[in-house]
Amino acid sequence: MRTPLRDFLRTETGSAAVLLAAALAAVIWANAGPWSYESFWRMHLSVRLGSYGMSLELRDWVNSGLMTLFFLVIGLEARREFDMGELRERRRVALPLLAGISGMLVPVAIYLAFNAGQSSAHGWGVAMSTDTAFALGMLALLGDRLPGGLRTFILTVTVVDDFVALGVIAVAYSSDISVAALVTAGGIFVVILLVRAAGVRRGAVYAVLAVAAWVALLESGVDPIVIGLAMGLLTYAYPATRSDLERASSLFQLFREQPTPELERSVRLGLASALSPNERLQRMYHPVTSYVIVPLFALANAGIVISGSELARAFTSPITLGILFGYLLGKPVGILGASLLTTCLSRGRLRPPVGWGAIAAGGTIAGVGFTVSLLIATLAFDGDQLADAKVGILSAVVASFAVTWAVTWVIGILPQDLRIRGLLGKAESIVDLAVPVDLDRDHVRGPVDAPVTVVEYGDFECPYCGQAEPVVRELLADFGDVRYVWRHLPLNDVHPHAQLAAEAAEAAGEQGRYWEMHDLLLEHQGALDAADLLRYAEDIGLDTDRFHRDLRAHVGAAHVAEDVESADLSGVSGTPTFFVNGRRHYGAYDIASLSAAVRAARDRAAMVS
Repeated sequence: MRTPLRDFLRTETGSAAVLLAAALAAVIWANAGPWSYESFWRMHLSVRLGSYGMSLELRDWVNSGLMTLFFLVIGLEARREFDMGELRERRRVALPLLAGISGMLVPVAIYLAFNAGQSSAHGWGVAMSTDTAFALGMLALLGDRLPGGLRTFILTVTVVDDFVALGVIAVAYSSDISVAALVTAGGIFVVILLVRAAGVRRGAVYAVLAVAAWVALLESGVDPIVIGLAMGLLTYAYPATRSDLERASSLFQLFREQPTPELERSVRLGLASALSPNERLQRMYHPVTSYVIVPLFALANAGIVISGSELARAFTSPITLGILFGYLLGKPVGILGASLLTTCLSRGRLRPPVGWGAIAAGGTIAGVGFTVSLLIATLAFDGDQLADAKVGILSAVVASFAVTWAVTWVIGILPQDLRIRGLLGKAESIVDLAVPVDLDRDHVRGPVDAPVTVVEYGDFECPYCGQAEPVVRELLADFGDVRYVWRHLPLNDVHPHAQLAAEAAEAAGEQGRYWEMHDLLLEHQGALDAADLLRYAEDIGLDTDRFHRDLRAHVGAAHVAEDVESADLSGVSGTPTFFVNGRRHYGAYDIASLSAAVRAARDRAAMVS
């Protein structure tokens, strides 16, 4: 039940600690041996292919080479949200887009106010971009203090940050532009678009073209990391369809009967094709970028000599103060101000996905700038100015976390009604359940007028549905204001008795004993033959002759088919799949996770009413 977004957040959360450790290691190394630190990262590494070759410093290979993969992952996640997540409703893109832009312009204005008329004004780009890894890591550390919807909002803002920042790097911090090489890079990118339009799915083709575009951009004088973000944004994301999963299942059954190398390859290709290219690339590259590349970047760039005199000079430097106040003040003012203004001008049609208290906390979280800020600092400054910029960047990380903790603490001590309003807000939630619950046809357990409805798509032969059943019963026992709906999704390709079991439940429902049969079927998942179903009908006191006639006539087949169709419309391909008040529940289906989802839905329902 894990999702790409949750996997992404977990990986970013874990990598935040590794990133922090790498930054501290860089500072320790730079202070223990300043000469060795700089001499190591300034060593040249050459790569030659025939008569052509490139020679870059180790730091440049990290900053312009490996970091391309980091921006590829950022682009992949942005595309996934645009295709499958909160941003699939296009109107929801506008507010975080405007907030992201405003959250860059205000810090830049503050930086320029501190550095007006000085040569250091050229480094205005250092105060722009939020660090995704640190920001999401801070969100995780704050735990239940902030709503889950804030993560998507912040993620969108950081992607806007990164996209604009890469444009700034290409335009403002690139020198000696070679027009011919730049045109070549543009031509290669056009070829990538044509290959994509032709439906080519071979990753090797895109990899070769992307490397060629990277080399052309490097030769042009434009920082080539922009190609990573562009490739990520071009990569489709879509949920696995039942037809793809059924085809993969059929291939696996063939392999079990004939375990040949040819069928083994077919099975691997069939399983891979069931997932979108976006998900496959994230699985491949995200752990590497989070736990290796970004920490390596920090190790190569965060090293700074710290002494009393150096810090005293830095904190009187307009560079340090401009960066620190740009992030600490400019980010929350820009993000919160743009969100408020957009909501007012749209007369409430465009609202943040969470409350204003959560947006304020998100603004302070966005004040943590590290990766892209260091990248721009290394391009804009050198010597003492670069040291001052690093002090400002590292100070902003610490200050941002402290201010965010204070904001969430204040929200936490508010009265319950105000706290819920400040965290959740009044924005309409996206409804993932395509076919709403119909009390005249759906089977409902619990109060019919309950403010929270839990819908489960299940298969009576699915072992995971059997594991989820006691959790559902505990959930209904703990919450008296929850109604529960079971909808059928028999996975006939792997569970041969599931269809007949579903029809048996409907046949029992014709005699007013649906839930009794439902419970027996899940208790005896290994015994679902026709004879077993007749025995269960007798056990719960049904008219067995009528039950047998209805089962043979497939009276319940139409109802089951309608449930399956509704599952397809909602993008459900596996069981069990839960929806809470129309929103698909991503994550574990243990009692803690489902209870948290129910509480959040109940609070939001209370806000709307």
